[in-house]
Amino acid sequence: MMNTQNKKPKAYDVQAEIFKVLTHPARLAILDILRDGEHCVCHMEAWLGYRQAYLSQQLSVLRQAGLIHDRRDGWNIYYQIADERIYKVLDQVREITGEKAVEFKSPTSVCACPKCSTTDNFGAEIPVILPIKNIQ
Repeated sequence: MMNTQNKKPKAYDVQAEIFKVLTHPARLAILDILRDGEHCVCHMEAWLGYRQAYLSQQLSVLRQAGLIHDRRDGWNIYYQIADERIYKVLDQVREITGEKAVEFKSPTSVCACPKCSTTDNFGAEIPVILPIKNIQ
């Protein structure tokens, strides 16, 4: 019997890890949201309706795989794509499956991060609802 363990090229291990990361619907949704630039968890929470803790778990997996990176701005952490070429892969999968890009409807909640909130004349914060987003 042939030992296939010794025949497997290591390059496939790295590639397989990327595909494993892409097998989760929430991670695919997160990547779609990040198509237009950086976003904080509260944006993703507003758009997707997932709890912050759940999103943080999925963001951690994407970050460990090297698909996204983050930057801290005070209390807020903003996420963005590490390499835009991942969208070529995702777009090809859509083409193969015949699925259309997801069109996100109105957010399910209000995002109150510093990028989305403004203050009124009395210094009170007024949260701004994110615009409707179309993914092509």
